[in-house]
Amino acid sequence: MINTPFIFGRITYGIDFTDRENDIQHLKQNFLAGTNTILISPRRWGKSSLVKKAGDELEASNKNIRVVHIDMFNIRTEEDFYKEFSENIFKAVSGKLDDLIANSKKFLKQWVPKITFSPEAQQEISFGLNWSDVKKQPDEILNLPEEIAKDKGYRIIICIDEFQNIGFFSDPLALQKKLRSHWQKHQQASYCLYGSKRHMLMEVFASASMPFYKFGDLMFLDKIPEHYWKVFIQKRFRSTGKKITKKQAGQIAYIAKNHPHYVQQLSQLCWFRTNDVLQDNIIDEALESLILQLNLLFQSITESLSTTQVNFLNALVNGVKQYSSKETIGKYNLGTSSNVIRIKKALINKEIIDERIPGQLDILDPIYEIWLRDYYFISG
Repeated sequence: MINTPFIFGRITYGIDFTDRENDIQHLKQNFLAGTNTILISPRRWGKSSLVKKAGDELEASNKNIRVVHIDMFNIRTEEDFYKEFSENIFKAVSGKLDDLIANSKKFLKQWVPKITFSPEAQQEISFGLNWSDVKKQPDEILNLPEEIAKDKGYRIIICIDEFQNIGFFSDPLALQKKLRSHWQKHQQASYCLYGSKRHMLMEVFASASMPFYKFGDLMFLDKIPEHYWKVFIQKRFRSTGKKITKKQAGQIAYIAKNHPHYVQQLSQLCWFRTNDVLQDNIIDEALESLILQLNLLFQSITESLSTTQVNFLNALVNGVKQYSSKETIGKYNLGTSSNVIRIKKALINKEIIDERIPGQLDILDPIYEIWLRDYYFISG
């Protein structure tokens, strides 16, 4: 297995992590102050790595801080949520198996969870809770972080990734009310709730009618600026005895529009093709290779869209700004101005485009945008 200097598709650590210093400090200050945090950004912009790094730094500097990480990506029921919530909390505050068993008995007084484990690894310990009991009285589980924190003198930070998945539960509004009613009273435990579906998260946290309205500090993660990428890419090449100019590193970041996942992936493809010094033509070859890798995925995404949605994307890649003008609607066969609004909403919900600045639409995947512009619409 080759140890490459560029990491993508998983959480990054140490020297593989770049910039985000201001965001790290912001998160750490919130964690220390007990301020709840809502973190929103598109998928693969580095949210999970950021939260993990901020939490790791705090735990390393303060033995009384415990950070709990919960991923809701595959959680689709309230029962599974309670199971993951309690299981990950006990793992974070328990050193050994004996500690975990003792803690579960001490803090879950109404029922004793069934604990199954592998002798080889504590990470494989799992809980089996009686769902009928939990459903009637979830208070002990929802108050676990606060009760444990007060008993042990800890400050506990619960970090929940893909929190918007709560919207897939059978009664998401009722659960949100339960969570807010408990968590807002906690003094020694705080919460960092984050995810990638901005429209869903904004509905949960920014709508005055929703239980989590003004629950905490709302943070929007930006892309890493190009000048940081230049330094990072050059440094990672140098660490393996290879060379890339600042201009070439900037070109990689520019092509990927500073998208963290794609900057790392395109850099890796260039690194693979470089013996000693990166040649300019290698960047073009690497980009073509990346597009070829993703071709079937992009075809599948495009085929799932309606004709008018594809036409709207054509307008976007052509630089159109007046989406609802009579000229644009006629040229791209978009139907009516009201239909343009529906198209835009549908594409945002599908996480294909985003409107971070009112009136300014962007295609979220920069390589998909290149594929549309240089391959799909050209051939069409």
